[in-house]
Amino acid sequence: MLDVEQLRGDIEAGRVDTVLLAVTDMQGRLQGKRLSARYFLEEVLGHAAEGCNYLLAVDVDMNTVDGYAMSSWDRGYGDFVMRPDLGTLRRVPWQEGTVLLLADLVWEDGSDVVPSPRQILRRQAARLADRGWTAFVGTELEFCVYNDTYEDAWRRGYRDLTPANLYNVDYSLLGTARIEPLLRRIRLGMEGAGLYVESAKGECNLGQHEIAFRFSDALTTCDNHVIYKNGAKEIAAQEGSSITFMAKPNQREGNSCHIHISLRDSEGHPVMAGAGPHGLSKVGEHFIAGQLAALRELTLFYAPNINSYKRYVPGSFAPTAVKWGIDNRTCSLRLVGHGPSLRVENRVPGGDVNPYLAVSALIAAGLRGIEEELPLEAPFAGNAYAAGAETVPGTLRDALPLWEGSDLAEAAFGKDVVEHYANNARVELAAYDAAVTDWELYRGFERL
Repeated sequence: MLDVEQLRGDIEAGRVDTVLLAVTDMQGRLQGKRLSARYFLEEVLGHAAEGCNYLLAVDVDMNTVDGYAMSSWDRGYGDFVMRPDLGTLRRVPWQEGTVLLLADLVWEDGSDVVPSPRQILRRQAARLADRGWTAFVGTELEFCVYNDTYEDAWRRGYRDLTPANLYNVDYSLLGTARIEPLLRRIRLGMEGAGLYVESAKGECNLGQHEIAFRFSDALTTCDNHVIYKNGAKEIAAQEGSSITFMAKPNQREGNSCHIHISLRDSEGHPVMAGAGPHGLSKVGEHFIAGQLAALRELTLFYAPNINSYKRYVPGSFAPTAVKWGIDNRTCSLRLVGHGPSLRVENRVPGGDVNPYLAVSALIAAGLRGIEEELPLEAPFAGNAYAAGAETVPGTLRDALPLWEGSDLAEAAFGKDVVEHYANNARVELAAYDAAVTDWELYRGFERL
């Protein structure tokens, strides 16, 4: 990590010539500008920068779409302000002479761009701060590696790609050694960018791996998450490989993003841990009860895309039942750790999740449980897939009305945020409904 004076020295010495100013869009991607270092120091540092406000009102293909109140043809597609957060300034070791920092989005009058993912999380973190609490979060991103460039994968329609491992390498040191040069470059690159790397391990799908990072406060973890995800793709591209974080890239195991969360008070003491059953405090019980109660209605923030829902298959280690358990990987919520390390793991999100939105949902749901002192049901023991319990929504089409009808979502995030992200879901559903898929062609081209 850098401060401004260190950056100034690096620029004067010729070690840095490019500053990346980035925001996170609805899809959880980094968008922004490559600035000359001199221009950043002389202009942007004191006066911020601008970007077209359509960045929070486009689909994944960057197409302008209808239905957004904040940005449209009728409103002229003006700018919002990208205000640098100097606390996120860091080197980008995999790009020569380059540093990066994130920005908060505000309007010209200085007011927040309310649907901005980073601002949504800031508001939920502030609600915790009002109680003297901080959320500590860890995200576990899985990805699949292919020995094909992104360009080759595109030209081949993402078919017949060569995975970096041809068999299940879950926990296999031999399997991770096979692509250790790439994994090591990613780990060292992230260390150089200010992230605390814990480990790397193989996973179940062909070519599937996970790199884990140290937990931190919610905003820092989410910032690190999007920087890592973007950087891992850039490093893979430099190595002639490709990485996908999409939730379900094929019929085998999907890419998950399990999110761990706990609360601490202003003195660093755990809030969820206590002398109650399973090592929980009353606050911890209510926090988990809130997660369960709101899981279905907030699934849109955990599973934002059509493909997200393809993970939810019984026996796949992706959850289906709205249940919690003690170290039970068949449940949507898994309690792990002891004492100061006690935390709840939400296993619903996939690798395509926008972390700011998902963590905001975790906090909002947990606070509802605390505010209403919701009782916590007994933990589920056994196979939750066979529990006959209420399930996670099976499709984006199922999740959308639950989100739109959620009193909690409107109370926690505001009506404008609810409508903004509902419109994003409607746009995705319309695009999906209009598409002619390979499945249809294979089934119908000749035989129908």
